[in-house]
Amino acid sequence: MLDVIGLAPGDEDLYRCLVQLSAARVDELVERLRRPRAEILAGLDALRGKGLVVPTGPEPDAPLRPLAPDIPLGAALLRRQEALEAARASVTQLTEEYQAGMRRHDADHLVEVITGAEVLRERLRDLQNGARVEVLWFCRANPLTMPGQDNVEEFDALTRGVRYRAIYERDILLEPGALEDVHQGVHAGEQARVLDRLPVRLAIVDRTTAVCPLVPDRDSGELSAAVIGRSQLLDALLALFESHWLMATPLRSAALPADPGGGDYRPDADEVRLLSLFVAGVPDKSIASQLGVSRRTVQRRLADLMAVAGVDTRPGLAFQVARRGWI
Repeated sequence: MLDVIGLAPGDEDLYRCLVQLSAARVDELVERLRRPRAEILAGLDALRGKGLVVPTGPEPDAPLRPLAPDIPLGAALLRRQEALEAARASVTQLTEEYQAGMRRHDADHLVEVITGAEVLRERLRDLQNGARVEVLWFCRANPLTMPGQDNVEEFDALTRGVRYRAIYERDILLEPGALEDVHQGVHAGEQARVLDRLPVRLAIVDRTTAVCPLVPDRDSGELSAAVIGRSQLLDALLALFESHWLMATPLRSAALPADPGGGDYRPDADEVRLLSLFVAGVPDKSIASQLGVSRRTVQRRLADLMAVAGVDTRPGLAFQVARRGWI
């Protein structure tokens, strides 16, 4: 057992025998251990060298007695422990160098480039079908591969308990039928928000995989996108999404169950949709088109809501909508 600190098994047995006897001559040790005399003498020399055995007197055949093992063996154990710690630090350093080298030489394992609208569409479907926790979207106007009404995988994932958070560009709400598609998703459980402009198209699944087109929308040619695995690049994309999520305006499809502002008024579902578009900055004409009413009706409803909120300006209405939690 003590061979790890330089004490051979035979020497350890000899030392244990001396500990049991307290003191013994060479002949006693030969008889008790049934080993050759030369072997016993060699073992005693090794123990003397380690400071574990001393004679009891000056006579050549004086009995030998053991010394306490903690000081000589403790020092050896400490040296061994220090060597192991140094070896562990070297292994850690080598592991870090190995991982860095793999990241440099195998970057294709982190970023995969796919080409073609159909290939991208299928990858987005596969990722949503495999989602377990959360899907994040940047939804820009004029979808390149998958319009909202075609994304049936979202509803299946929502049914499984996957959380969806989507940020829509304001212009997407101006497209025919887009608002209805968005509200269907919200009604199914999607958390939706609106911003004037989004920097890129983006989808992130379970915080482990992101999909992002590689060229601007205006560039011609075949569509290509990067599929990004766990990396600092993915961390940056997650931070980009979260920062825009904080700035975006919530979009709901029904009235809230309570009014945090303390008032008694509760907007109905149609008013919530109207206010969501209004706060998002959608023009009256486009709101009217999305809601299937006249522009004058939109203006009249907004005026009625301003009266309920006790304000006489549209900025004041937007402030009260946020304060009272109407959307």
